[in-house]
Amino acid sequence: MVLPSDQDRLYFPATERNRGPIGDALAEILPEHGAVLEIASGSGEHAITFQQRFPGILWQASDSDPEHCKSINAWIEHECLSDQMPQALCLDVLDSPWPLPKQIRVQLKVVVAINLIHISPWTCCKSLIEKASENLPIGGRLILYGPFRRNGSHTSLSNETFDQSLRDRNLLWGVRDLEAVEKLCFDLEFKNMHVQELPANNLIISASKAVRSDR
Repeated sequence: MVLPSDQDRLYFPATERNRGPIGDALAEILPEHGAVLEIASGSGEHAITFQQRFPGILWQASDSDPEHCKSINAWIEHECLSDQMPQALCLDVLDSPWPLPKQIRVQLKVVVAINLIHISPWTCCKSLIEKASENLPIGGRLILYGPFRRNGSHTSLSNETFDQSLRDRNLLWGVRDLEAVEKLCFDLEFKNMHVQELPANNLIISASKAVRSDR
């Protein structure tokens, strides 16, 4: 077995800045036990931080980029979490169905995506919420973190500038309207939406999967 090299570990500056506030918010939302599936885990720095902070949780990191998966695994090895935390799952949010290991399928309680839906097309946001609804049990939670527009407007000049920079890179990217995300969640059986303001003009939103209503 070839162990991941420390050279494979990636460092994302934003992760070091926001993992404390995100972790504090998660502490109020996460169950004590069960599995959390993190979509688009990037470097893996969030994943290992939250696995350490919430030891009763089984934190399954995932990403569609093989280099990110290598980084996640290298971080797991570096932090000596191999006996506690599963290896990174190669998963694209557009996969149908999501290729979840049996243990994760059985224990899944939460799907979380940090800084994903604004750096991807709207189709990825739709797929994320659709697949979360398909895989989560009743009462399971979907958690999203990042910048959002509210009531059709940016909440800060910095978010407006960031939004324009995203759209300059890719016309399909951009800061999403909170109300559009809330409606999509509601249409896919997520209820009890909770919105919390975090530093740097970001929000963490969570909703629980409800019993399917008759249409």
